[in-house]
Amino acid sequence: MDARLNLLGGGPAIDVKAEILALKATRNAVILAHYYQAPEIQDIADFVGDSLDLSRKAAATEADVIAFCGVKFMAEVAKILSPQKTVILPDLKAGCSLEDSCPPDDFARFRRAHPDHLSLTYINCSAAVKAESDIIVTSSSAEKIINQLPSTQKILFAPDKHLGAWLNRKTGRDMLLWDGTCIVHERFSVTELLKLKALHPAAPVLAHPECPAPILELAHYVGATSGILNYALNSPEPTLIVATEPNIIHQMQKAAPHKNFIGAPGADGNCGCNMCPFMALNTLDKLYLSLRDLTPQIEVPEDVRLRAKLSLDRMLEMAGSVSPVRVTGD
Repeated sequence: MDARLNLLGGGPAIDVKAEILALKATRNAVILAHYYQAPEIQDIADFVGDSLDLSRKAAATEADVIAFCGVKFMAEVAKILSPQKTVILPDLKAGCSLEDSCPPDDFARFRRAHPDHLSLTYINCSAAVKAESDIIVTSSSAEKIINQLPSTQKILFAPDKHLGAWLNRKTGRDMLLWDGTCIVHERFSVTELLKLKALHPAAPVLAHPECPAPILELAHYVGATSGILNYALNSPEPTLIVATEPNIIHQMQKAAPHKNFIGAPGADGNCGCNMCPFMALNTLDKLYLSLRDLTPQIEVPEDVRLRAKLSLDRMLEMAGSVSPVRVTGD
């Protein structure tokens, strides 16, 4: 990607990467990038990792501004944990199909309809839904938290039904599941994956638990993005098949350039449909503009923030430490 762009349609082109780094210093900003961001954004970020790890890392810095290159619910978590900091998202339209599937009013009605159930809610949801939840979970902490709850405790799990179903199988629970899915992880094809496995019979398949059960049944390892990355780097196998958003492969290739990482295919084997369209909305030029103008800013009403933080704090207390964020910037 050419870093020299004419962002305003007139006047001389600028070196976007250089301008971003200059603005970062001027604004006393920290740049965060999720594993699913484009490689050029990952490479300019101070920290690359999972959403919660990134927000906790940013909260521990002296930065005044958090530029979160991810999706809106992730930037909201950063604001929940760092209310005194300015949090910006390069494109406010960078949403999430899981968040969209679980409107706060509908979720509140769902809770009221099941008053004897405890609400475990996946972090991929809005701040308003977090505020209506008892405990937030991540894909890496959910099993540990569920196993701490009494076996007689009824549980609601939202919004990802595939993650919820996988957790039911892992824990032996019968959680009541919200009907939400990730549009990226639903698009992997069993037929095409079997064809790929036939070409690479020794290659382990690594899958995110947001994938449907038929994909998970073909996986050698199922886990969160950080777990998938760690497994890939530690595996002795030279070739691995990765069933999650393929931009994570950028970090794998940087850390283990001698290995061959293959993204799991979509419906026609080469559709590119397993790229997250929401994550792709963030670009270097939008990051530059957001740092320049300090917009779009993420705001969370204080009453919502406090209730959402309570559900996040319960998770952190029950889950203990989370995996460390990988530092990739200077």
